[in-house]
Amino acid sequence: MTTQLEASISEKAPRNSGAPLAFLYEHPQWFNPIFSELEHRGVAFDRIFIPDHFYEIGKEQPTFKVLFNRMSPSANSRDHGSGIFHTLAYLEHLELHGVRVLNGVKAFRYEISKAAQHSLLQSLGIRFLPSRVIHRASQAVAAAEGLRYPVVVKANIGGSGKGIVRFDTKEQLKAAVDAGELDLGYDSIALVQEFIPARGGLITRVETLGGKYLYGIQVYLSGQTFDLCPADICQTSKGESLNNACVIEASKAGLKVEGYTPPAEVIHTIERIVQAAGIDVGGIEYIVDDRDGEIYYYDINALSNFVADAQRVIGFNPFESLADFLEEQVRSVR
Repeated sequence: MTTQLEASISEKAPRNSGAPLAFLYEHPQWFNPIFSELEHRGVAFDRIFIPDHFYEIGKEQPTFKVLFNRMSPSANSRDHGSGIFHTLAYLEHLELHGVRVLNGVKAFRYEISKAAQHSLLQSLGIRFLPSRVIHRASQAVAAAEGLRYPVVVKANIGGSGKGIVRFDTKEQLKAAVDAGELDLGYDSIALVQEFIPARGGLITRVETLGGKYLYGIQVYLSGQTFDLCPADICQTSKGESLNNACVIEASKAGLKVEGYTPPAEVIHTIERIVQAAGIDVGGIEYIVDDRDGEIYYYDINALSNFVADAQRVIGFNPFESLADFLEEQVRSVR
């Protein structure tokens, strides 16, 4: 069901205006900062709201020259899950007709498959979380054999940490399976993974633009939730409140964030990942195992909202950099 907010945004969104740039998006609020930045610059663009979208095969080419795919893998949690594979079909349609798509089919396939993300990391020789891929809940206990407990069961299609459940023992996992409590997610595929204790109680997220490093942040975890979206975090590491940090969802108590520049080797590794995944704009998350100090890369995101109150946290406005990138992409295809 379309909410009043979605309907309002949908009604206001320009369609087929002839602008060379278009956004394909699903969340009604996440992308307002980049919309505002482009409007401030006088850059024309169209908004294609996925819950309302359909297309016809065989008609003339779209008027836009560049499409920026902003579809979220967590759309199903907002009753927009049907748009996930619709988006994949539409991106394939556009690319077959020569349209420049930012975060196109290749990137989006990785965005909607955590299993594929880990296969990519393995193929690149990059350390990843020990994982098993299942398609039936009854497989979870057998799949966990050989893994160190605690383990987590993580839906293949997800976002912001939704649908991740931790099990401290084999008995806990078996009890959940027997009770029918495991939800494998939208595509009935899930990963059974070792839970990595985070050194310093934090994870690191690095944002990239055009396949290159843009900035990094460290996120201090509460230890009580996996429901994590860096754009939603409401405090700095010193406990300072972040202005407008929680426009997307409710405040996540106990989570703190600060700007951070990773070692050069880590930045190089992250650039290798996003370039191999075909991600034009995206973020990579990694964790340092407190047991041995090793880095594990675990989340490849072709969707970035950017950190809230970025000027204070990282010292600049990444939406200005994104707007520069989008304008250059449009110029390059004219």
